[in-house]
Amino acid sequence: MPDRPMTLAILADIGGTNTRVALADGTRVRLDSIRRFPNAEYQARGQDIAHVLRDYLDQTGASVSGVCVAAAGPVQDGVAEMTNLAWVIDADKLTGATGATRVALLNDLQAQGQALGHVAPENLRRVIDGPQTQGAMLVVGLGTGVNAAPVHPAPRGRVVPPSECGHVNMPVRTEEDFQLIRFIEQKLRAEGDVPHAGVEEVLAGRGLANLHAFAAYAAGHPASLTSAEVLAALDAGDAIATHAAKLYVHILGQMLADLALIHLPYGGIFLIGGMARAMTPHFGRFGLQSSFREARRVDLLQKDFSVTVVEDDYAALTGCAVYLEAQG
Repeated sequence: MPDRPMTLAILADIGGTNTRVALADGTRVRLDSIRRFPNAEYQARGQDIAHVLRDYLDQTGASVSGVCVAAAGPVQDGVAEMTNLAWVIDADKLTGATGATRVALLNDLQAQGQALGHVAPENLRRVIDGPQTQGAMLVVGLGTGVNAAPVHPAPRGRVVPPSECGHVNMPVRTEEDFQLIRFIEQKLRAEGDVPHAGVEEVLAGRGLANLHAFAAYAAGHPASLTSAEVLAALDAGDAIATHAAKLYVHILGQMLADLALIHLPYGGIFLIGGMARAMTPHFGRFGLQSSFREARRVDLLQKDFSVTVVEDDYAALTGCAVYLEAQG
């Protein structure tokens, strides 16, 4: 049991599959306190994040004065609606579950943005070199979903505006890109989904599977693999999986370039999430840098901005702790 229980905060990072919960002293996350809870099991019982937090506190016996939750979905007017779960979260629900008097609710990308500068150097892998100055940064999430958010320094902490840019249109630069868009639209329509080829349909976990389906169709050998199976096939040197991975890196480079010109992140671009880490070994050989640094009318992309992969599973929890502490 902690000596000063009322100084503690409880933090939660709600992902597409699991929720990570931990305790923090100020901005320091207690790594030995981190536990994972399967979202699907709670949803199947008609329960949500309130029950997750309550179970954690019951299991640990902790007493907390603050709570901060990072949710994989839009947060508006203090309410979060999960993108991949039927959970609606607000401050009253978090207070009722924890008894905390300090409450904060963030989009998961906002939490990742708050963590930048607090991640250990050994958990940062540079994949595109470039100058990195004191200025705006950009955090890009590539996992179960896709999203990105700018990170702006402010007199007190940081400002990380919420975003849902995973649903913007897929960038198109080649004839093959046009063919891919039509393929994705037809695939989604056949599945009874909205036929929109957003970047999430090609860069999220399911996106790599979609790209493989397109590459297999183009090769005349239709196939359906999961993203994990595509990654395994890629490691084995499979030609169709290699085609899919090249498309992934090409599209990612174009998306990052567009976002860089919109937000001017002179402080660096930071990639987070399972897909970012899974694809990191392939960024170099499939030309992420050349796709990103494509010549345009302005020369910013040729000389500015760095891209770094964050290899810290608990960065969102750190961001929650940093944000909650900054709010006093």
